[in-house]
Amino acid sequence: MPKPIALPRHAYPHFLSISTRWIDNDVYGHVNNVVYYSYFDTVVNEYLLRTGVLDLEQSSVIGLVVESQCSYFAPIAFPDRVDAGMRVASLGRSSVCYEIGLFREEDTQPAAQGHFVHVYVNRISRRPVMLPHTLRAALGPLSAIAQAS
Repeated sequence: MPKPIALPRHAYPHFLSISTRWIDNDVYGHVNNVVYYSYFDTVVNEYLLRTGVLDLEQSSVIGLVVESQCSYFAPIAFPDRVDAGMRVASLGRSSVCYEIGLFREEDTQPAAQGHFVHVYVNRISRRPVMLPHTLRAALGPLSAIAQAS
């Protein structure tokens, strides 16, 4: 498997600052790997809530995570502040691939980076649906393709 290429801070158009907590550390003195995935989930859902395209209780369309991956480059430990950068790698008919970089304090290179894929489904039937226009509009500015042009 090829070594992942770490994307620099400027590759991500949206950031959320997350404070680590004492409980995030494991017995080895750094943030446990499962917590990194919670940071991924936090930055994505914070953006969706702030842009008004997700209503946790009433949205008829919800995103379900069907794939996730994380590469670790350097440790994060309490009391670090994590800047979680987010961009959209791809928008499909019913799916979105989010890429996330986790940066310690003001570091320019990520301590970790990864992705997760949401498949958007009807809340009741759990069957895939087309991405709503409002969601596409909110995610457009975060597109890796838009950032490259």
